[in-house]
Order: sequence, then structure tokens, then C-alpha cells
Amino acid sequence: MGLNEDVGRRLRTLRQDSDVSLSELSRLSGVGKGTLSELESGRRNPTLETLYALATALGRPLSAVLSDPLPGGAPVGSRSGVSGSAVTAILMERYEDGGAVTDVFRVTIRAGAVQESEAHVPGTTESLMVLAGTAVVGRPGALGTVGPGDSARWTADEPHVYSAPDGDVQGILFVRSPVPGAERS
Repeated sequence: MGLNEDVGRRLRTLRQDSDVSLSELSRLSGVGKGTLSELESGRRNPTLETLYALATALGRPLSAVLSDPLPGGAPVGSRSGVSGSAVTAILMERYEDGGAVTDVFRVTIRAGAVQESEAHVPGTTESLMVLAGTAVVGRPGALGTVGPGDSARWTADEPHVYSAPDGDVQGILFVRSPVPGAERS
């Protein structure tokens, strides 16, 4: 089974487990019903922005549509990348404790591109450690410039930006999201 089919199966399962219809998920996420149907059937290539919109509408972290938990709840990482308008992300690790899921992605931010990400699940934070290049990241109005060996952290439950003004950026992105139904501390 390929990435499209795997993601489609997970997406359909999450939607059904949440007792949400295709029409309702389309409305909540802003993703067209036809696109959603094609994604669930594995006939459409998902973009990073689309998957984030759908996962957020379902109240889940992105890794919920990118990886399957192993028996006993332990997660398994996926080495398949998903691309957006500026960022390509490869899920390397998914760690879940009682109150949050931490997804660890290997990311590339393409030179000259800007990705404006919509808000994720309430309580989500992101941290980027830059390995190579210079990134401009964070919330609009509070952007930070981050170079090799440095990191930045921002709240991701509101719109935020990634850009690489001077060349490709390589980095490690940590996305920490509350577990659905768990109380935040």
C-alpha cells in the first residue's frame, strides 16, 4: 500500500471514529468534499496544508494521519515525506505521553518560498532547530530569524509562517499537541 492509500485509510478511520460525515469534515476543514473523498480513497496526493487542515478539524496532530500506532499504543514513524507550498516534512518520531503528542519531523524549507500555516489544534506549540541555512519562522508580527545550531519556539494554535530567504533550510521540527480529551496542565 502506498502513501496515498495509507493516509486515506487513516483519515477515513479518524473521521469515522470521530463520528463526522464527509460533508461536516469538508465544512470544518475548508477542504472540498470531492477532494476529501479522493484523499480517503487514496486517489489524490495529499499536501501538507491539506493534511494539517483535516487533522486540525478532527482535533488531532498531523502524525495521526501519517503513522499507525503499534499494538499497545506505541507509535511508529513514517519515512514518507509530505510537501506543502514551502516545507517538506518527514515524520521521524511520534511520542505520546498522558497529555500530549510530540511529533518530530525532518524538514526542508525551500529557498525563496513562504508557507503561511493555519492555526493547529488549541494548545499546540512548535520548535524548529536549524541544521543548515537561515529560516524566518513564527507568528506574523513576532517572526524570528534562526541560523545553524539555533532554535525558535512559537505557539502554533494561531497562524504562523516558515520561510527561507537565502537558500534551502534543513532542520528538525518538534510539534507538541494536546492529546484529544486530555486536560492540559
